[in-house]
Amino acid sequence: MKRTKKEKIKIVTIGGGSSYTPELIEGYIKRKDELPIKEIWLVDIEEGKEKLEIVGNLAKRMVKKAGLDWEIHLTLDRRLALKDADFVSTQFRVGLLDARIKDERIPLSHGVIGQETNGAGGIFKAFRTVPVILDIVKDMKELCPNAWLVNFTNPAGMVTEAVLKYGNFEKVVGLCNVPIIHTMKEAELIGKDPNELFFHYAGLNHHHWHKVYDKEGNDITMEVMEKLFLKKGKTVENILDIPFSKEQVEDLGMLPCAYHRYYYLTDDMLKSELEEFSKNETRAESVKRTEAELFEIYKNPNLEEKPEQLSKRGGTYYSDAACELISSIYNDKRTVMTVSTRNNGAINDLPYDCVSEITSIITSSGPKPLNFGSFKPAERGLLQVMKAMEEVTIEAAVTGNYGTALQAFTLNPLIPSGQLAKTILNEMLIAHKSHLPQFSKVISKLESGEFK
Repeated sequence: MKRTKKEKIKIVTIGGGSSYTPELIEGYIKRKDELPIKEIWLVDIEEGKEKLEIVGNLAKRMVKKAGLDWEIHLTLDRRLALKDADFVSTQFRVGLLDARIKDERIPLSHGVIGQETNGAGGIFKAFRTVPVILDIVKDMKELCPNAWLVNFTNPAGMVTEAVLKYGNFEKVVGLCNVPIIHTMKEAELIGKDPNELFFHYAGLNHHHWHKVYDKEGNDITMEVMEKLFLKKGKTVENILDIPFSKEQVEDLGMLPCAYHRYYYLTDDMLKSELEEFSKNETRAESVKRTEAELFEIYKNPNLEEKPEQLSKRGGTYYSDAACELISSIYNDKRTVMTVSTRNNGAINDLPYDCVSEITSIITSSGPKPLNFGSFKPAERGLLQVMKAMEEVTIEAAVTGNYGTALQAFTLNPLIPSGQLAKTILNEMLIAHKSHLPQFSKVISKLESGEFK
């Protein structure tokens, strides 16, 4: 049956009680003339009910101040919300921030990198998240089969690939704000409007590289690189700004993303993390304090706009990214954006059907990735190891197979192999057992001492 463009649309956000929601609402308001919104449904779980009500009431005040008649619904009933939705965005965290604290502190207690989307922490975030996203997709197939799923739940690339490969759901796009942060910061650095430049990103979520071109078509990557090495200050709020090796980045011929510090500067990043760990100041613990402060601010009945303090949370530019993506699909705007989508041969060095994070043209039929070609060996080797690790992690998240989970740990460059890998894996399995039903048999054996 031929699809027609709906005159009024329904948008659902799963994880609606997130501190990011005000930025999302701001993005919709900014595009009120592009998106004929009728309903916005904010969905959460029982544990997130209080936050949902706080942030939901702020969303209502923001919409009212903008003079819009949009209906804002708050619910714990996901299926009720999904019925006949046109767009579904996901921004949830299984296990809430306490789970992230475990993801960071358990590896660090063994002298190993602990980070939300990298290393052991990233793998376990995928283990907890993949079954939930597949359950959401199952509901979407029944209740809103024509809706687009816009995922910015981390690890965004792996979650998107799970939806495509195991959920068999094609209308999904993964989104991250890191590329847009790099774009905005680097354009500002060289005194240009971002629209005057073209940024070509290629790689994986939180593991991409990029080149920069001016409007005459000149490759100005090295010029940007020089300015970056001269400047001080953070590019991405939640990543320690330890300088890369200039010689190494010059040899790459491309600009790495902020998260590459975990791979190019592992010892330096670990040293800094261990200092934070010793003072109970890991990023997760810091974010939990920031969130508590934000929700106190959100409670103010006179607050009718996104507060400036939200930028400390690390969600800068999410509204522009998420809402522009939805608008570009709805209006066939063909906006150029960097998203996680099926590779489709855009990067020669990755499987055709895997998910890459790649600069794409966003059309009414989804992202059309721009051809990148091949990487040099230095990037290619690391990229292919990381993609294999992602594929194995997703498989383990779906199957609950212990051996497959250990393979993921062994492939990950940030986790030492051998008994230490097993020790961290086992400890994290037990620590997260309430959110890992697929591993229940394995965890029972670990707890009984049947194997170690």
